Amino acid sequence: MRLEIGNIFIKDIQFGPETKVEGGVLYVNQDELLKAVSGDERLETIKFDIARPGEEVRIIPVKDVIEPRVKVSGGGGIFPGFINKVDTVGSGRTHVLKGAAVITTGKIVGFQEGIVDMCGEGAKYTPFSKTNNLVITCEPKEGILQHEHEEAVRMVGFKAAVYLGEAGKKIEPDEIKTFETLPLLQQIKLYPELPKVVYVYMLQTQGLLHDTYVYGVDAKKIIPTFIYPTEIFDGAIVSGNCVSACDKNPSYVHMNHPIIEDLYERHGKDINFMGCIITNENVYLADKERSSNMVAKLVEFIGADAAIISEEGFGNPDADLVMNCNKITAKGVKTVLLTDEYAGQDGSSQSLADSTPHGDAVVTGGNANEVITLPPMKKIIGHMEAADIIAGGHMGSLGADGSIFAEIQVITGATSEVGFNNLTARGY
Repeated sequence: MRLEIGNIFIKDIQFGPETKVEGGVLYVNQDELLKAVSGDERLETIKFDIARPGEEVRIIPVKDVIEPRVKVSGGGGIFPGFINKVDTVGSGRTHVLKGAAVITTGKIVGFQEGIVDMCGEGAKYTPFSKTNNLVITCEPKEGILQHEHEEAVRMVGFKAAVYLGEAGKKIEPDEIKTFETLPLLQQIKLYPELPKVVYVYMLQTQGLLHDTYVYGVDAKKIIPTFIYPTEIFDGAIVSGNCVSACDKNPSYVHMNHPIIEDLYERHGKDINFMGCIITNENVYLADKERSSNMVAKLVEFIGADAAIISEEGFGNPDADLVMNCNKITAKGVKTVLLTDEYAGQDGSSQSLADSTPHGDAVVTGGNANEVITLPPMKKIIGHMEAADIIAGGHMGSLGADGSIFAEIQVITGATSEVGFNNLTARGY
């Protein structure tokens, strides 16, 4: 599959009489946008705001972040299985409003949601303090169930991103990047002298409100399978979960996957990037065994020399990560693991719930238990009281002056387990 990504750089978002991109500015007609995203009877109100880098704005609680994209050519459409039919995506050309994002918020869905500060100390930890954000506050009607609330808000975000993305369909991109993965036998022959590398892409699927979707299907229902990396750039995989904000993969991160982009960058230079194996993170032991067995079988079938494995979440998924590592290593394939740590506020506790001597090459996104004080902000979009409830916070996290004392676990993307974050390590 061959996909061209045409990036249209967005330096600002403004409300205006017409939705369009002009001079690097995304203008948004609020009435048209509201019409595009409305219609779900489970929502009481929908409200729009804009949050720009450097502004004294706090968004809380953050449900999802989505990037506006549009298919210009090739099969299918963005968010197959939700907004568009389930035709296979990942080929042709897709235009991206790079620098713009849709953020959904409103009354908290589950306790594991996050914070995005557009300036100050907290802004250093989230990549979404650098995007121009169209923020949608969705307030649910009383009495709806949590999973229905989540679905309603999720669909508003997708609809908004598709509506905004259409504004870039006929715009000449500022840059075009090309990504291509050939069928297996052709791919092997392309660079026979280079080590064959596969990416094992673990998806969060640990129960209700811990959902990730593949072509509209809850990934709890899938068995491990191969997917072309370019399909992911077109929204074939999206978030529907309420897990800890620090290491959750919002839909934006799936569509801008840094591991996949980096592997493509090295493809043909020092590795032969074979593609992605997607798998789920299960609750029961038998399901973990089944999925990890099939992952190892697929890695062996592809003929990989090395596998990169990332997880989403912590605790229970650590067992899936370790099982995948052990079984892939047993096939004679080298592994590199990506995770983050919950090592206690002083950093002295056990980092992961499970471990293995085969996990001898590990990249960490940081310690989610590190504590931070977020200063007060002039403008709050959402509900400040969520600071006392969300994972990483505690009763009393929200100060009388509007400051928040909590673990960096509360910050969206702070310890991303695919590397979509700002934390780095320094040797001494």
